[in-house]
Amino acid sequence: MAAPLEKLKIFSIDTIQMRTFHITWLMFFVCFFGWFGLAPLMPTIRADLGLTKSQVGNIIIASVSGTIIARLVIGRLCDTWGPRKTAIRLLLLGSLPVFLVGLSKDYTSFLLFRLAISVIGGSFVITQFHTSLMFAPAIKGTANAITGGWGNLGGGVTNMVMPVIFAVIVGFGYTKQEAWRYAMILPGLMMLGVAYLYFRYTKDTPNGNFDEIGYNKKDSKTDWSVLGDWRIWALTLAYGMCFGMEITFDNVASLHFVDTFQLSQGSAGFWAGIFGFMNLFARALGGIISDKAGAWFGMRGKGWLLALMLLAEGIGLLLFAQAGSLVVAIVAMLSFALFLKMANGATYGIVPFINEKNTGLVSGIVGAGGNLGGMMFGFLFKSDSISYVQAFTYIGYVVIAISCIVMLTRFTRQPAAEDAPVTTPVAVS
Repeated sequence: MAAPLEKLKIFSIDTIQMRTFHITWLMFFVCFFGWFGLAPLMPTIRADLGLTKSQVGNIIIASVSGTIIARLVIGRLCDTWGPRKTAIRLLLLGSLPVFLVGLSKDYTSFLLFRLAISVIGGSFVITQFHTSLMFAPAIKGTANAITGGWGNLGGGVTNMVMPVIFAVIVGFGYTKQEAWRYAMILPGLMMLGVAYLYFRYTKDTPNGNFDEIGYNKKDSKTDWSVLGDWRIWALTLAYGMCFGMEITFDNVASLHFVDTFQLSQGSAGFWAGIFGFMNLFARALGGIISDKAGAWFGMRGKGWLLALMLLAEGIGLLLFAQAGSLVVAIVAMLSFALFLKMANGATYGIVPFINEKNTGLVSGIVGAGGNLGGMMFGFLFKSDSISYVQAFTYIGYVVIAISCIVMLTRFTRQPAAEDAPVTTPVAVS
């Protein structure tokens, strides 16, 4: 029987574990690309549909709200269907609102399409669940952080690429009102392509798909007793502060740079893209350091590390909010982005060890917390009485408060019988 890999071989696709590793982060990447493909085009969409600040805020809230329920449901589906079937079905169904959002003619229809598109954000849970099945405990944090980070990279790439696609379409003679609609065809096609790759080249586990190896939990009851575990709620709060802030910033960054620093849509998208592009390494770095902290100091060390990263993120947000020039704002953005994305990785460096019999459910709960945080932050950005600068300031203070809660939480793990003790840091190749 095949076993979970003990070492990451980043440049290899020779094994089912590594093929699944690369396809599952790519799946999350294209979903993230489609999920936030509209964000860098919002200056044009706002003018086209005549949206008010409050309506833009509602759209931001809708863009993350559907994912809250989706992540809870998808976590359970991963436990029953398996991650492979769950991913394929999500990609196929999720591509429909991505293709069709261009039919929006007013605020209400656009809001509903944005809500429907948000469901594909649940792809993150599949990525984390699937990766956890493929790798040994010593490198789960690293593997989860890399797949999550490279998937989140879609948010940076879409901020950079979609304004270019928009400009190309305009260059062919289409109006701006037509161009943003046609631009969304690309992410829809990307999702269909990755659905085929997932079907053709992945397995649920190193030993085969759930139905091939006799794995069946369809008749089992969901173990809701996990809801009584405070550690899960501490991680949910933490993820709301880091990933919740990430998706909020993905949504508002272009508008903030256009309105505050008078940048063009293309330039604003570029700088917003730099924020997302840091996922290329920052989330993975958080996971790697989390694994090393776990090797040296145990689960408590993983918790302390997460708390310190959240504290640094909160301080960086306060500096960003008070930036008086574009240069200072960019430097502050890069600072808080680094710790925010490392905190994402550090959070899911802990998640797989909290309740190993219900990994999918725990992943879904914590993942939903990220979107719940994004939804709550969205209310600040829709208020007519609160400026974007004030909103960033308030969020910074909240993140710092949550970092203190995480610091006081005692994270422990009850190892599974088959797990070997982790005594040394892991190498990544």
